[in-house]
Amino acid sequence: MTYKNDLLIATGLYPPDIGGPATYSKILNNELPKRGFSVKILNFGEVRHLPKLIRHLIYFWRISYLIPKSKVIYAQDPVSVGLPVMLACILRRRSYFLKIVGDYAWEQGCQRFGVTDLLDNFSVRGDYPWAVKILKKIQLTVARRAQKIIVPSEYLKKIVTNWGVNSERIVVIYNAFQPQEIILNKKEVRAELGLGSGESQILISAGRLVPWKGFDLLIKIMPEIRMEFPRAKLFIAGSGPEKDNLEKVIRENNLSEFVKYLGQLNKEILSKYLKAADLFVLNTAYEGFSHQLLEVMSLGTIALVTDTGGNPELIQSKDQLFKYNNKESLVEAIKNLLKMTLEQKLQRQMSQKYVETTFTKDKMLENLILTLELKNK
Repeated sequence: MTYKNDLLIATGLYPPDIGGPATYSKILNNELPKRGFSVKILNFGEVRHLPKLIRHLIYFWRISYLIPKSKVIYAQDPVSVGLPVMLACILRRRSYFLKIVGDYAWEQGCQRFGVTDLLDNFSVRGDYPWAVKILKKIQLTVARRAQKIIVPSEYLKKIVTNWGVNSERIVVIYNAFQPQEIILNKKEVRAELGLGSGESQILISAGRLVPWKGFDLLIKIMPEIRMEFPRAKLFIAGSGPEKDNLEKVIRENNLSEFVKYLGQLNKEILSKYLKAADLFVLNTAYEGFSHQLLEVMSLGTIALVTDTGGNPELIQSKDQLFKYNNKESLVEAIKNLLKMTLEQKLQRQMSQKYVETTFTKDKMLENLILTLELKNK
C-alpha cells in the first residue's frame, strides 16, 4: 500500500504554543523531511477553542480520516490526543506509537482534585477520587495498547512501568537540545537587561507556575539568603495557575524589592536572564526531563535542582542536588554555591558543557527512526 504520509504526529501543542511537546513536534516536522520522510502534523490546538466534547469528537474524526493515508501514527501524550488516537486506530485496525513525558492523571489530580502525593507514590497507588481513577485508567489503557512507548528519561520509564506497562515495550530516547547562542557575556547581558553590572547575586527560577514546582519556598527563603548576601535578588519567570498566589506571597512578606516576577518570557529574553544569573534554582517535586535545565547548563549558569525525576540524569555534582521543599538543605546549597571561587565556577561551567554533545538532534532522530521502524523509500 502507498501512503501519503510516512509519519502522522498527533500533538496537543505546536508552535506558536510553547512547551516541550510543541518544540519536539516542530523538530520532527522540520528535520524528518530532510532525511526523506514525509510528515503530517495534526495539532489539537486547532480545535481547542471548541466546547470540550465537540473538539474531541472533531479531532477523533480528523485522526480517523488521516490514519489510512499514514504509515506510522505517533501520539504525543496518553490522554488529550492519545485517547482519540487509540479509538481511531481501533476503528481503523491500526497500531500506534505513544510518547509519554509525564503523568497527566497526577498533574490534574494535584491541580483539581486535592492529590498531595508525590509522583513516585501516586504511580503505584489507586485510592484516589473517582475522577483521578478514570484518568489513571485512560492513560494506562492507551499506553498498554501502544505498539511501543517512548519516554525521555529512565525515571519516566520507571513511572510508566509502575502504571502496569511491560518495561520491555518502553524505549528511552533523550530529547534533542539546541543551545541558545548569546554572544554577550554575563556583565553585558546584565547591563542590557537593566540589572546593573555590579556585585549583586542573581538567582532565577523558571517554569510553569504549578504547586509541585515549589516557587513559594524560593520566595520565602530570600530574607535568610540576604542575611549573608545583602544584594541577592530572585527572579521568577513563567505562567500558570499559581501566579496570583505567588504574587500574594511576595506582597504579604514585603519582598517586592528583591523578588521579581517576570511573567511569561519569550525564549530569547528568558535565555538572557538565565545567562545573567549566578544560580538557577529548580525546587520541583517532579521533572521528567527538563529542557530548561539543559539550556541553563549550556549557557554556563550553575544549576541547583531537586534530586527527583530525571534531574540526576543531567546533574553530575551531588552538591547541586537537594531534597524537594527541604528548606535547610536548599538554603545551605544556595549559600555554598554562591560562595564558590571564580576557578570553581569555571570548572562547573566546563563540566556542564557535555550537554551540547550528549543530547544532540542527530542522536535523537536516529534513535527515533529506528524505534518507529521508519524506512526510506
